[in-house]
Amino acid sequence: MFTRLGHVTVKHARTILLLTAILMVGATAAGVTVFTKLQTEGFTDPRAESSVAEQLIDERLGGTTNLVFVAEIPSDDMDSREVVGAGVELTESLRADPAIDEVTSWFETRSPALLSTDGRHALVLAHASDDSNETITDLRSRFSGDRGPFHITMGGAAAVGVDITEQVGKDLALAESIAVPLIMVLLLLAFRTVAAALVPLVIGGIAVLGTFAVLTVIGSVTDVSVFALNLTTALGLGLAVDYALLMVSRFREELGAGHSAPEAVRRCVSSAGRTIAFSAITVAAALAVLLVFPLYFLRSFAYAGVAVVLIAMAAALVVLPAALALLGPRIERGRLPWLAPPPPTSRFWGRVGGTAMRHPLATAAPVLALLLLAATPLLSVQFGMPDDRVLTSENDARVVGDLMREEFPANEATSLQAVLSGDLTDAELDDYAASVSQTSGVALVRSRAGVYVDGTVTDRTETPALGAEDTELLLIGADVHADSTDSQALVGDVRAVPSPAATDVYVGGASARLVDTKDTVGSRLPLAVGLITGMTLVLLFLFTGSVVQPVRALLLNAVSLSATLGLMVMVFQEGWFDQVLGFTARPLDLAMLVLLLCITFGLSMDYELFVISRIKELSDAGASLQESVSDGLARTGRIVTTAAALLAVNFFAFMTSGVSFIQMFGLGTGLAILIDATLVRGVLLPAAMRVTGRFTWWAPRPLRRLHRTVGVRER
Repeated sequence: MFTRLGHVTVKHARTILLLTAILMVGATAAGVTVFTKLQTEGFTDPRAESSVAEQLIDERLGGTTNLVFVAEIPSDDMDSREVVGAGVELTESLRADPAIDEVTSWFETRSPALLSTDGRHALVLAHASDDSNETITDLRSRFSGDRGPFHITMGGAAAVGVDITEQVGKDLALAESIAVPLIMVLLLLAFRTVAAALVPLVIGGIAVLGTFAVLTVIGSVTDVSVFALNLTTALGLGLAVDYALLMVSRFREELGAGHSAPEAVRRCVSSAGRTIAFSAITVAAALAVLLVFPLYFLRSFAYAGVAVVLIAMAAALVVLPAALALLGPRIERGRLPWLAPPPPTSRFWGRVGGTAMRHPLATAAPVLALLLLAATPLLSVQFGMPDDRVLTSENDARVVGDLMREEFPANEATSLQAVLSGDLTDAELDDYAASVSQTSGVALVRSRAGVYVDGTVTDRTETPALGAEDTELLLIGADVHADSTDSQALVGDVRAVPSPAATDVYVGGASARLVDTKDTVGSRLPLAVGLITGMTLVLLFLFTGSVVQPVRALLLNAVSLSATLGLMVMVFQEGWFDQVLGFTARPLDLAMLVLLLCITFGLSMDYELFVISRIKELSDAGASLQESVSDGLARTGRIVTTAAALLAVNFFAFMTSGVSFIQMFGLGTGLAILIDATLVRGVLLPAAMRVTGRFTWWAPRPLRRLHRTVGVRER
């Protein structure tokens, strides 16, 4: 199969490169509009109870508050004519704006829930029906800043979304401005020639631009998260480096063995091409598993990940060999005179592999102990939902969010929300609101008819905006933080309050979204893990013909992934290096942890196949297990560690982000790659193969016959 592919790429090299150039022009034209097609949300299940509550509020009650205007007032001027007049003017201006269709203001209602506990900050809550970046940016420019006697700061979900989108764009530019020059320097050190070092950048450009075009198309028909672009750029360039390192290194070996350029291409495609294809399929399969989750944040990474992996694979298997066929020995042009040609083998990794084979317990035990120790913080992991705290503390939307949490005990932007749908009398509304207000942990309940505390009406000021035909909205202020376990328990307690007859009640809000997301992800996680496990077992069996090696690979990957996730708990939940990286320690986003699991698992299998392919090749050629492992590591160790370092640099660049879970994405993926390429592949893999011994390549007789029929190998 891959031998034939090598013949085709050599025969039609010029045509392939010309068609690629034409396709890239079209992909670039489509991909430049990708930012206009993507969204900043997608962290919740659209079918969950909290999502239904939000949908009912949007459809029947003018929408949930997505803009919060905080007026900072001099404490001694609270009731002055100037302050009240300016506040009413602000309220009327917002209400008259065509982009806003609902406004609730302290300056009109004098509701205690809209005034801070220090008496210096008043809220004007609004719903913008048009929450596009352009509209929200325009509203901020017109209504924020000094306004008469007070200063206005704008926040809310819509403002957070705009700020995150803008930040992601800046982060991508900054990360690539850091990563690309560093990667170019490292590529020069790895390949030792300018011509060879440029090859991975070209392949990476094809993968990234091609995926941008794919996301533009998908984003036109369904919701796609803007954060998928981070994966596209990092993974596209990273896999291009991985695949190019493997292919070019093999090509150089064949040239050094005396083969002509066309023959060298055919031979390296038939060997390295098989490894690249299986590696790409494994990574793509791990990322495709994200499609089982209904959160479009996770599904978006499946779209981007599968696309970028397959495009990088196609470029490495078709475009790169065509380029090598034309370059031939000119791949050595631009050699750095002060660097010798890269050696075909690494004596260091050969010695490490040999030592691990001779002394498996002495070498593997300290590494296992270290990784298991790093994994222990997972026992205390806490989960949360992304909010304004993912932004830096200087951001306006973050400033508003912090103020809401500290100074406002209950309001529409921070409360639980109970939506009652059905034929409801005033008396039934009173009874239900009073019952909810008696729930432990509830500070107060606001309804259309008034405010309730501990089962008693304390304020009969009506709020018509909280009611409509056949629909009532209760705002439930809590005494506990939205991310806490007490708050999550409160969601269950409120949902357990008996609803009025002939009425359906849907409880939403930040805590409810967290509860529902945990339920959704938790219910789908066993399926996702099962699919990843099953696909890994099948693909590695097809690749090696062994049932032992897939099981060994899964166990080692589980250890390294657990260690990585444990370190993420210590950094982003417990606050290690928070001052250095500039983030706020908080519960970890569950969706991001699932994403890290799938991405790092896929990339770990990438390096697994790089190493195991050469070991199996040597074993099939008649080498002993000791020789094939140590020699296989010697031949692939430098490639794997170089590729891992280059890919890790690309992900580590995202630690400069102004969005904390993008920092976690970059740090977590980069660490997982380095741990896997060094401690796991260099030490634990050879030690494990020494333990399996003569059963290393074992499979039951029926499966051996099956592998001879369906296994992918070159004859």
